[in-house]
Amino acid sequence: MPAKKKRPTAATYDVHPSLGMYQSSLTALKQRTNRTLEEWVKLVQKSGPATEKERRAWLKAEHGLGMNYASWIAENSVGKGDDGNPETYLRQAEEFVENMYAGAKEPLRPICNELMALGRSMGTDVKVCPCQTMVPLYRKHVFAQIKPTNRTRIDLGLALKDTKVPKRLIDTGGLAKKDRITHRIEITSMKDIDSEVKKWLTIAYEMDR
Repeated sequence: MPAKKKRPTAATYDVHPSLGMYQSSLTALKQRTNRTLEEWVKLVQKSGPATEKERRAWLKAEHGLGMNYASWIAENSVGKGDDGNPETYLRQAEEFVENMYAGAKEPLRPICNELMALGRSMGTDVKVCPCQTMVPLYRKHVFAQIKPTNRTRIDLGLALKDTKVPKRLIDTGGLAKKDRITHRIEITSMKDIDSEVKKWLTIAYEMDR
């Protein structure tokens, strides 16, 4: 019987930088309102209106909260939103990648794995933090992303600002839109991950100091 293909585990991925912001927001909420997120959620569920939209308005009108805090609390009060737990995110990260490369896109999975490994090789400070539709690579910021665009192609997005590049690197319009990712390289097979890909990934990494 042939051996099953080894899949990456959650340990392959890193905790998303946004979780650090989440913890900071929890601290700030307590400092500014004298209630924790959990305490606000209990209050809303006990004394607030029924729907998320009504709860958001109620928090703003009755308790003087700004839109961000009111939306955050209302969202959590109906069972939505992130719980801010790193272990939860790492489990989700694995699920995101599995779902991304399920079905017709499964043949692209080895390419994704190779690109993640190449990203890791840039330095020990690289973080691989999957989202639902792509796998961003972080240093201080996102410097690259791996996205299965269709059944036959992965786009390796790169944050290169206004760097002059060869024709192979396609302009995403990101610079004009003030997006991090400004260029992409189309990858359809393992042989496309060549020295030029490594060169530009290295440049994107080194630019994110």
